[in-house]
Amino acid sequence: MPAHAHDCGLCRVELEGLTVTLEGQALLQDVNLHIHCGELTALIGANGAGKTTLLRALLGELPYKGAVRHVREDGGDARAVRTGYVPQHMHFDRTAPVTVADFFAAATCNAPVWWGLSKKRRAQVADALKATHSQTLAAKRLGALSGGELQRVLLALALTPSPNLLILDEPVNGVDLNGLEIFYQTVSELRRTRHLAILLVSHDFALVRRYADRVVLLRQSVLAEGDPEAVFASPAFAREFGGGEVRA
Repeated sequence: MPAHAHDCGLCRVELEGLTVTLEGQALLQDVNLHIHCGELTALIGANGAGKTTLLRALLGELPYKGAVRHVREDGGDARAVRTGYVPQHMHFDRTAPVTVADFFAAATCNAPVWWGLSKKRRAQVADALKATHSQTLAAKRLGALSGGELQRVLLALALTPSPNLLILDEPVNGVDLNGLEIFYQTVSELRRTRHLAILLVSHDFALVRRYADRVVLLRQSVLAEGDPEAVFASPAFAREFGGGEVRA
């Protein structure tokens, strides 16, 4: 196993026959999917296809039938697997006098933030933010961040402590073009350097085509999966999205 592999030995996450039923309605039906470490897997589909339901099931927020296995390279079960999550939006009072360092420390430390941050704690926050090239934002007020800056801070938080599976739920919706590129470049770098299994939900097919290793087309079950070119050229994609060309 490579030197940068996880301590728990995770190689992939396997979904086997995953089915979610709420109030008698099947939201997901017999989903079979592998999410590999060191790869960015993009989950695409029309609105209502079950993408958010799948994420919530993986996060333990919805009951499901079937199995979710965390598998080592030798086929055994990986233990102590950690999951990081970046939401589409975070709602908060943008007028509050809270800095990025305050927010980060409050989320990762038991001590009350109003006691102040020690030099050691500030160094730890800066080191965590460095992973997403956000260390220069530590003293900035949280409400003054751009959309792209806020998402990079949330990404840094999701990486603390370092997860094995990173789930990104449309993390750059509404972010400007420059912020999009910085975010996806950062995620791509993390995929390589930390050997993360990354599951991304996105409606931006051009960025998916550019950055994803694998694409999964979902509508209650898996309609197509494979490398981006194969999925975007598939009959299932044409049926779901009208056969429009996906431009890089």
